Amino acid sequence: MGKWDGLDRRKFPRVNYPCLVVLRNNDSMEKEVLLTHTENVGMGGICVTLKKNLKMFTPVELEVDLLDLSDHIKCNGKVVWNVQRKINERKKPLFYDIGIEFVDIDKKELNRLEDIITRLVKNKAEIGNPH
Repeated sequence: MGKWDGLDRRKFPRVNYPCLVVLRNNDSMEKEVLLTHTENVGMGGICVTLKKNLKMFTPVELEVDLLDLSDHIKCNGKVVWNVQRKINERKKPLFYDIGIEFVDIDKKELNRLEDIITRLVKNKAEIGNPH
């Protein structure tokens, strides 16, 4: 059996880029605010880590701090996947990884995000392939 190369079926590539996220759950009566972080981001959305699960297709408001000294990206999103981490995982036990798709991100903000992702992908390629 050959080595599986981890086929990436995502529409948009993702990069490891920790950033701060304020998430407002529009599905709850009191518009619950959750402060969290992301470990990876892509042009189509982000993955956040939460202590609680959010149901599929839950609408949310996002505020993402890319830590690049510019204003936070503010847009709407929706939950497109959720996975509970294994109980025996030491780093973040009983947490949920939640995939959120950007719904109405501003074109200017999308361009800013694309610049960051492109730079990170290029840097990773240069580190992985030294001349």
